Amino acid sequence: MGEFLTIGNLMTLVMLILLQAVLGFDNLLYISIESKRVEAGKQAAVRRLGIAVAIVLRLVLLFILMTSIKYLQTSFCSIDWRGWIEGAFNVHSLIVLGGGVFIVYTALKEIIHLLGVEELEGHGDQGKKSFGGALFWIITMNLIFSFDSILSALALTDLFVLMVIAVVVSGGLMIWLADHVAEFLKKNRMMEVLGLFILLIVGIMLLSEGAHLAHLRLFGHVVEPMAKSTFYFVIAVLVLIDIVQARYQKKLLARRNVNSSG
Repeated sequence: MGEFLTIGNLMTLVMLILLQAVLGFDNLLYISIESKRVEAGKQAAVRRLGIAVAIVLRLVLLFILMTSIKYLQTSFCSIDWRGWIEGAFNVHSLIVLGGGVFIVYTALKEIIHLLGVEELEGHGDQGKKSFGGALFWIITMNLIFSFDSILSALALTDLFVLMVIAVVVSGGLMIWLADHVAEFLKKNRMMEVLGLFILLIVGIMLLSEGAHLAHLRLFGHVVEPMAKSTFYFVIAVLVLIDIVQARYQKKLLARRNVNSSG
C-alpha cells in the first residue's frame, strides 16, 4: 500500500483523471444529443444509466486491452488497389472507423433535422426514440470513445488500480455533468447547432485516426490523423465565431429596433 501511495503515483492519478475528463467532453456532447430523443421524463435516467453501465464495461475493456492489446492491433485484413486504396485493417482501426462513420451520420442527421420546418414549429422527432434504443447507443459510443482514453492511460502507467480509480472518478463526473450539459443545450438552442458541428468534427477526427491505424493510403497519399491540438484549436475558433456572431446579431437587432421606433 505504501508503494502505491507515492507522490509519483498520485500525480499520475491526477493526470489520468484530467485526461479522462478532457477526452470525455465529446462523449458528453453525444450523450446529451442522443438522450433528447427520448421521452422528456426519461432523459435524465437514460443518461445516468447509460454512463453507469458504460463505466462497468469500460473497466472490462480496460482489462481486455491490458491483456490482449497486441491481438487487437494485429492486421487481419488488407486491401491493395494500387493507386486507389491501400491499407491493412485490425480490430482497433475498424472500431474507430465505425465510430467515426456513426458520429458523422448522427451529426449530419441532426443538422438536417434542425433545418426542418417541423423542428421550428415544435413538432419534431422529440420522444420518438425508445429508452432501450438510446441506452444502447449511449453505451456503445461510450465504449468507442473509451478506446482512445484507455490507450492514452496505458501510455502513462501500467498500474491497473490507478486506471480503475481514474475511470470510476471520471465516470462519476460524467454522470454529474450530463444533466447540466443537456439542460444548457436545451436552454440555449443556438448552442445546439455549435455542438452538432463540434460532434461532426469529432467524427471526422475518428475517421482520420481509424484510417491512420489501418495505414490507409488514398490515391497514393497517406491519411494522417487529426492532431488533438488541431481539434481543440478548431473548437476554440468555432466557439469564438459563435460568441462574436451572437453579439453582432444583438447589435443589429438593437439598431433595427431603434430605427423602427424612430
